Amino acid sequence: MQIEQLEILDFLRLHPPCSELPEEALRRVAAATDVRYFKAGTQILAFGQAAEFWHIVRSGAVEIFRRSGTLYNQLTEGGHFGEFGLLRNKRVRFPAKALEDTLLYLVPEAVFTELFETVEQFAEWVEVEDRSRLRQVVSRHEGASPLMTATVANLVGRPTVVLDAGASATEAARHMCEHGVSSLLLTRAATPADERPKVVGIVTDRDLRSRLLASGRPGSTPVSEIMSGNLISVQHNQLVFEAMLSMLRHHVQHLPVMRGGQPVGVITQSDIIHYESRNSLFVVGNILRQTSVDDLAAMLPDVRACFTRMVAEDANSRMIGSAMSVIGRSFKQRLLELAEAELGPPPVGYCLLALGSMARQEQTIVTDQDNALILADDFDPRLHDAYFERLARFVCDGLARCGYEYCKGGVMATNRQWRRPLRQWEACFSEWIERPTPQSLLDSNIFFDLDSVAGTGEWAATLREHVAGKAKGNAQFLACMARNALLRTAPLGFFKEFVVESDGQHTKGINIKRRGTAPLADLIRVHALAVGSTARNSFDRLNDVIDAGILPQGRGPDLHDALEFIAMVRIRHQAADLAAGREADNSIEPEALSDFERRSLRDAFQILANAQKFLKYRYQPGRAG
Repeated sequence: MQIEQLEILDFLRLHPPCSELPEEALRRVAAATDVRYFKAGTQILAFGQAAEFWHIVRSGAVEIFRRSGTLYNQLTEGGHFGEFGLLRNKRVRFPAKALEDTLLYLVPEAVFTELFETVEQFAEWVEVEDRSRLRQVVSRHEGASPLMTATVANLVGRPTVVLDAGASATEAARHMCEHGVSSLLLTRAATPADERPKVVGIVTDRDLRSRLLASGRPGSTPVSEIMSGNLISVQHNQLVFEAMLSMLRHHVQHLPVMRGGQPVGVITQSDIIHYESRNSLFVVGNILRQTSVDDLAAMLPDVRACFTRMVAEDANSRMIGSAMSVIGRSFKQRLLELAEAELGPPPVGYCLLALGSMARQEQTIVTDQDNALILADDFDPRLHDAYFERLARFVCDGLARCGYEYCKGGVMATNRQWRRPLRQWEACFSEWIERPTPQSLLDSNIFFDLDSVAGTGEWAATLREHVAGKAKGNAQFLACMARNALLRTAPLGFFKEFVVESDGQHTKGINIKRRGTAPLADLIRVHALAVGSTARNSFDRLNDVIDAGILPQGRGPDLHDALEFIAMVRIRHQAADLAAGREADNSIEPEALSDFERRSLRDAFQILANAQKFLKYRYQPGRAG
């Protein structure tokens, strides 16, 4: 061995993970390693270029960047980089630049891959490093789109403009002109119980036009009479993406931005559009403008393009799930509007419920429709049910044409069983919770994920509060729910190998929804019900569960990572299907994944398996029924 190679060998012996290698493997690495010098400020790796080497810093300093250009890490002597691109798709994912004059050891890809596949300690060390990097890639802070990384605070361009709610409409208009704004936040004076003024509503220039001038009311009208009192707001640290979804969901164009309970500004749709004009906002806007079911059905290619674009931009599963759920809700809302235009106004009030993944804001491009109707308590089936049956049929048939398959279990508002007055829904949930059986809860499990799509949304909130109050601490109910959550197990064999399924179509695949995301959502739901959480999204529920302290130390973050990783494997598989011109599905073949993805997926399934063991221990489902 030459002197230079001996120096490399001595260096590698001192720095992990190479220090963990057997002597023979170390010598092979040293013999194959190249040495290169990079002057300060020189680009070492560019995003997207071929990944040919694993890099080790011999001396100097290197900066690693996300592809958005933000700094990710700084490495000095003994640091290593480039492994993520080697393990994923042989393309550089994290650009690198020499911060100082730097000497690097370059280990060829073939040597690195051989070590990863044959030396378990080396693979485990690298995997720990790269799992954290993978989470960076699919987290909210990674991705090329500014919409995916910016917080709402970045859009607030001026201090909050407020006015006392006792002022007149004329005073409000004058105040808006003086400050050059299109909206005002209205406050009430501080009280002994609350030392700070309280925001009670918002008034916009549109309110002045439509609620004052168009109706001929005088300028002396109190501004409180034309304001919007049901204030929809966002927190300063929420993502711009989340603010956009809130605007779409609630059909508002101005969002107050809050911090510590106080307003710090107002953002508008134009602020967001200026930030990012083409993504789910564009698709939803088009959906809401269509004038027929045929036009809505023609939107399916745009929906699929939106989905694949978000995947390509490295959006995380929550962003994608939320966007696809908002798109699905928009189809339902527009179909309801078209139905009422054809059938006439409803005879009594109603609320259309989304159930399952749409309610949890976890939809993907492969989904069916699950929905129900809450009807006003003065609903009379003899007088009113024919209308709501036709309304439900119009919506469900329209959804089927727009790509949302009929629910195979019949959980749709077209089923008379799932059109009930509010008091009957409350009685139904009480029956499920107070006198549970595994079978009754298996049939009704999907109803524990519900959200309002249109109509009287407070009724959905009333049901969630009703469920949370009755479920918390009900041992028999929780045991039955836990028993059902254990029916779908992680697809791992005795030696942690994948257990593939044969369903007549996919002979070497795993249904990643049935054996991955669904059982994770199920077990998180049980814990959430146990602690009285009213959250709908699985990640929000998990946060409530972690805060309640009922999980073993570290299990909550593990579940978060497992759900995110499995969900993204599912999402990327569906996007790849669409890109290849195939019909997207939930069946993945482990052999088609990279070594890194297989190992990480196995780890995620093991977390699921362990979480199911704990679920069984905590709620003792053997006592159920």
